[in-house]
Amino acid sequence: MSAPRTAGRTPPRTLPPPDAGELVELARGSARRRPAGRARRSRLGHRWFTPWLYLAVPLAFLVTFTCVPVVSLFSYSLTDWDGLSPTSHYVGLENYTELFTRPQLFRVFWVSLFYLAGSAVQICLALYFATVLSFHTRLRNLFKGILFFPYLINGVAIGFVFLYFFQPGGTLDTVLHWFGAGPHLWLGDPDLVNTSLAGVSVWRFMGLNMVLFIGAIQSIPPELYEAAALDGANRWQQFRHIIAPSIRPIVSLSVILAVSGALSVFEIPYVMTGGANNSQTFVIQTIKLAFNFNKTGLASAAAVVLLAFVLLITWLQRLLFPDERVEQT
Repeated sequence: MSAPRTAGRTPPRTLPPPDAGELVELARGSARRRPAGRARRSRLGHRWFTPWLYLAVPLAFLVTFTCVPVVSLFSYSLTDWDGLSPTSHYVGLENYTELFTRPQLFRVFWVSLFYLAGSAVQICLALYFATVLSFHTRLRNLFKGILFFPYLINGVAIGFVFLYFFQPGGTLDTVLHWFGAGPHLWLGDPDLVNTSLAGVSVWRFMGLNMVLFIGAIQSIPPELYEAAALDGANRWQQFRHIIAPSIRPIVSLSVILAVSGALSVFEIPYVMTGGANNSQTFVIQTIKLAFNFNKTGLASAAAVVLLAFVLLITWLQRLLFPDERVEQT
């Protein structure tokens, strides 16, 4: 037998064992190379958690001061609680049955028609002043401040101011006397009291609608006005074809606020008349049911009905006059 041939073959190299420094670097590199899926899940978790962290406080206030009271209101409406007793009894829908079988409880909604008419006047005046003051007018900032200032005043203070304004021989009667008109019982005559109170509401809230309309009008690109002016359009044509279509969502919002406000008027008639002389609103009646007659369950049912009316009218308004949506391509 001949010996194995080993000529021309290179013996295998033996790598030296790594030192301690190389082992540390290898360990650090493997630690840095985490799976891509785990890192992606971590980023998604942070993206999901961060918005809720910022929303935690507003949601807590919303649940505490809106959701919980609404649920409590509905639960009280199903009981005969008088507002004072520690216990109450479940009566089901008896409070709602009493509401809908007593027409005098819904007769006060006729008073809201005066405030609805006042709201229409209020929106028209606000739209007029907003259109005029949106263009270059002398002292327009001064007039904006004057017209918006009543909205900043507390409703109770406004009620006391106009209480003296409408009293017999007061400011209004004095001014009318200069023109030969006699005095009137502005708050004592059932035929005049609701018109007077609605006029106060117009004076108070017109500035808010004006500011909303001004913001909407000033968001219209000025190039549209320039193009319309080059085509020979006057101010009325610019308002009709440029301003009115552009501010339609804000007008819709103002109508919703006006309707809900007309149904839930409280401060001004309560301070000025207390609901006397046929000026009692639905909210004033609800307050009296709860605190004067100790019928908190019935008053809660009335409040639920009012909330349902406001939501229904808002839904109908959004259904009949939907916002125009611009499709992005």
